Amino acid sequence: MADPVSSRAAAVAADAADPLAFARARFALPPDVVYLDGNSLGALPANVPAAVADAVERQWGRDLISSWNSNGWWQLPAHVGDRIGALVGAAPGQVICGDSTSVQLFQALTALARIGTGRRTIITDGANFPTDQYLAESVARILGLRLVRVAPPDLAGVLDADTAVVSFSAVDYRTGERWDAPAITAAVHDAGALMLWDLCHVAGALPFDLDGLAADAAVGCTYKYLNGGPGSPAWLYLPTRLQPSADLPLTGWHGHADPFALEQQYVPATGIARGRIGTPALLSMLALDAALDVWDGVDLAAVRAKSLALSDLVIGYADANLAAFGVEVVTRREHERRGSQAALRMPHAYEVTQALVARGVVGDFRAPDLLRLGLAPLYLSFADVWTAMETLRDVLATEAYRDPAFARGMDATVT
Repeated sequence: MADPVSSRAAAVAADAADPLAFARARFALPPDVVYLDGNSLGALPANVPAAVADAVERQWGRDLISSWNSNGWWQLPAHVGDRIGALVGAAPGQVICGDSTSVQLFQALTALARIGTGRRTIITDGANFPTDQYLAESVARILGLRLVRVAPPDLAGVLDADTAVVSFSAVDYRTGERWDAPAITAAVHDAGALMLWDLCHVAGALPFDLDGLAADAAVGCTYKYLNGGPGSPAWLYLPTRLQPSADLPLTGWHGHADPFALEQQYVPATGIARGRIGTPALLSMLALDAALDVWDGVDLAAVRAKSLALSDLVIGYADANLAAFGVEVVTRREHERRGSQAALRMPHAYEVTQALVARGVVGDFRAPDLLRLGLAPLYLSFADVWTAMETLRDVLATEAYRDPAFARGMDATVT
């Protein structure tokens, strides 16, 4: 895959040589659709419907409450957590699954800020996903701390002895830019602060080494590149070295040292189990557990190589064929600075996105002028992406996006 894909014939040849081609059959993909929105909602793994049916009909329907023991419901958050941890460089016993990304961010930010005794500043990215900023605001308000917003490249200008926690996303959700996590983490630690990474656009998209970085906490969703389904539970990473001192703010009975003692006072469980809160959404977590089977036998290095080759295809095609229509590549060209999506800036980006969807090419729009193309290597082929780019060129060349139907809903919330 080292040679750039610059023609449909080259795309077909790249697919024939693709070491990940076997993984495509693990997904239930709709016919005649090129799905480039896996950075918002991953495609359906083919084994999930049967797993959900079993969860409903047998585990819930017949085994009833005994499933907490006989079908491993009680152990599921830690079991799924370890499976996710293996994809983000976390040794077993450091990731717990459950609740939403917002909840996990609140948990992690609060716990790290409490560890940073005497330090009064939280730093987050001013261009971060809104939830990350809102939660940082909330934690700062509750704990009486100062909140500073800064772009990751400008961190050195604000990092000081008063910094308690820095919270960044490892990949920018709009542009797909990948930040230098090792350098940022090292700088934060050199300042005596703690580092929290949001890996929503990393897990399942590219390798990450939480333990190797000595990250202090991490969170992530599972419905993007991990294909867990809409609203599937998020996860929290707390390294073993910080688990005993992690004072988590949400203290539900599942996180108690002896949950079935039903004691009046909360005593946190040892290990990552203290990251549990209340009864988890079992059906969704069982679906996620089945979805993670698509990673069996998958080499993350091959995933990264294919991701970069697919985004190289998009960037090369845009440079050669779309610049005349005012299309600008926003995603960084350096491989080490790129996640697993390509962002293209263009006039009428919203209408263009809708015109593409009408032709079976599903990407998404980010205000005010970005078309995002999520590149999920397990189920996307090079021919798929080539088709998408050819379709985009035709939409622009024919000005098909000017159809008034494609402007409808432009003022509504776009997910």
